[in-house]
Amino acid sequence: MIEIERIHHVSLAVRDLTRAHQFYAEKLKFKQIERPPFHSTGVWYAIGEGQQLHLLQYPEGESLRNSGIDTTDGHFAVWVKSFQKTKEWLESVGIPYEERPNSVAGFAQIFILDPDHNIIEFDAPYFS
Repeated sequence: MIEIERIHHVSLAVRDLTRAHQFYAEKLKFKQIERPPFHSTGVWYAIGEGQQLHLLQYPEGESLRNSGIDTTDGHFAVWVKSFQKTKEWLESVGIPYEERPNSVAGFAQIFILDPDHNIIEFDAPYFS
């Protein structure tokens, strides 16, 4: 049996690495970490204790998803301390979001799209 401890990283394809880095590092304030010298182009971020987000430059001419938020699509989720403070931050940096403060999931949810329409979910305790 495989003994899983935690998620190590999530990788997302992006069309424009510079634009994606501005979104994740400058708007969301994710901390960039060192990336090994792979043959591909990308950037890595720390997103919590021992967890990472890896962005990979997508091959030019290929297509990524173009639709809006569809929570049945692949996405990654980040647990945050405060639902309200997360909404306020997103508003302050001009990022549109879809909120579900009383989600049947058992916790509050906020969904956003990055510049390449990758879905990001922020989860928080109810009433935070």
